[in-house]
Amino acid sequence: MNNIGCSGADCSVIHRERMEEARSALKNIKAISELTAFFKSFADDTRLRIMIVLDSVEEMCVNDIAVALDMTKSAISHQLSYLKDCGLLKSRKEGKVVFYSLMDNHVKLALEMGVEHVGHKEEIQ
Repeated sequence: MNNIGCSGADCSVIHRERMEEARSALKNIKAISELTAFFKSFADDTRLRIMIVLDSVEEMCVNDIAVALDMTKSAISHQLSYLKDCGLLKSRKEGKVVFYSLMDNHVKLALEMGVEHVGHKEEIQ
């Protein structure tokens, strides 16, 4: 056993092949900070509620989202801007009205998988 990469900690490699596979997996993820930001976007109740609403109806304007969530347009606009900057939403303008929708099927699947997982957790408890 040796202390490769332990920075003086009291750990040593027990299963070298697994450890090397684990390190390799981390090297293959080039954008860990982007992935962190992606999941962080799901960690806010308002943002999550917006995404759930948009998943159910495909697209909505700020006013309708605000009414659906019983919140102010300002609060909704702030969160929509954040989600759009994170690449989770897209928008299109029709006259003076801006419609928002989930960016793509990846966002939709991540959201739906999370909802399914939470439901599954409740079933097994």
